[in-house]
Amino acid sequence: MFEKWFSNVDLDVIWDATGETVYMTLISLAFAFVIGIILGLLLFLTGKGGLWENKPINAVIGAVVNIFRSIPFIILIILLLGFTKFLMHTILGPNAALPALVIGSAPFYARLVEIALREVDKGVIEAARSMGAKTTTIIFKVLLPESLPALISGITVTAIALIGSTAIAGAIGAGGLGDLAYVEGYQSGNTDVTLVATVFILIIVFIIQIIGDLITNKIDKR
Repeated sequence: MFEKWFSNVDLDVIWDATGETVYMTLISLAFAFVIGIILGLLLFLTGKGGLWENKPINAVIGAVVNIFRSIPFIILIILLLGFTKFLMHTILGPNAALPALVIGSAPFYARLVEIALREVDKGVIEAARSMGAKTTTIIFKVLLPESLPALISGITVTAIALIGSTAIAGAIGAGGLGDLAYVEGYQSGNTDVTLVATVFILIIVFIIQIIGDLITNKIDKR
């Protein structure tokens, strides 16, 4: 039945493309998580009323985050071609997409981190400060634990956005399901290939969302 309706679909190729999409998503997500946490913390701590309140530094970090967050992903890929070539020694394949994926998603997650930190009860922070807690202690014992459910929700949203970005990157040579849907599907006139690739992308998105929701619900003690 499957071969009858999807005669142009090679499941081995589909699985390989799925593996490339998952690889690009997970690697870039790991870097985006670390960089986003750092940038988000800096935005929060140097902001008004923050522990390291510093308006000029906050303005610079905010500007950098806003600039890279606002650039359409396909334009960002083009802008970073030279940097990608220097760093990865290629502009094709899953690895070549990683710099643009990280640079595009980290600022997005940084803003979500900042929002999550702003939701932490200021009374808890002040109580920790009044007890003589160091800034590092407040960060790792108060801010991050208290905002963890929102941080997990934020990284889930970022992961899903990254799936869409990998599809765009795939359309210009990065591989994965996006490349398969565009080259083997759309350009070759094989609608069935495009359809199956789309279904696999949706399945990945649903899996990420379910995992994110389960983790968030488990650690959210409210």
